[in-house]
Amino acid sequence: MVVTSTAEPYLPDTDRLPALAEAAAGCRGCELYADATQVVFGRGPAAAPMMLVGEQPGDVEDQRGEPFVGPAGKLLDRALAEAGVDPARSYLTNAVKHFAFTRRGSRRIHQTPKRSHVVACRPWLAAELRAVRPAVLVALGATASQSLFGPSFRLGQHRGEVLHLPEPAEVDPLVVVTVHPSAILRAGDAREEMYAGLVADLRHAAQLLD
Repeated sequence: MVVTSTAEPYLPDTDRLPALAEAAAGCRGCELYADATQVVFGRGPAAAPMMLVGEQPGDVEDQRGEPFVGPAGKLLDRALAEAGVDPARSYLTNAVKHFAFTRRGSRRIHQTPKRSHVVACRPWLAAELRAVRPAVLVALGATASQSLFGPSFRLGQHRGEVLHLPEPAEVDPLVVVTVHPSAILRAGDAREEMYAGLVADLRHAAQLLD
C-alpha cells in the first residue's frame, strides 16, 4: 500500500470509537507503521469527561497495543490517583499512534516523533476528540501540546493556564498542559519536584470538571 503524508484517507465516516480503532489498524499515513508492531489507539469510555493526550506509544505499549501501560503509564496512574482523577472516567491516547524508535543492538530506543508524524496523525486525534467530546483535555508534554496548538507552542509558558483549542475547533474542552510522565522518569534529582508538579496540574484539571 502506498504511504501518504496524512491519515485522512484512512478515517472512516463515523465518530464511533470502535470503528475508528479498527480503521486505524490499517493506517499508512506515515512511515512509522512499517517498523512498529501495531497501531496503539486510545482507550477509555466514549463519554469520558476527561481526555489525556501523550506523545506516542513506547516499547511496552507497542507490544501490548494499549496506551500508557509501560513505566510512564504506571507513574501516570499513581499521579491520577493522587490528584483525585477517576481512571474509569478518563480517555487516554497519544498524538502519534505508532512507536517511533531507533535500534541499538536488540533494544528499541524511543525517538521523538518528527513534526511530519504529528501532522500526519492529527486526523486521528481530531476524530477521537469528536467522538469523546471531553469537558477537560490534558496535554502531556511538548509533542501533545504542539499537536493541539501548533509547533510554536511552548508548554512552559502556558502551564497553569486554562486554554481553549485554536479556531476553528469542532469541540471546545478546557485545556491544561503539563509534563509527560516519561520526562519525570528521566529527571534524576528533580524527579520528586516534577512529579509534584504533575499531580498539581492534574488536580487543577480535575477541579475544572466541577
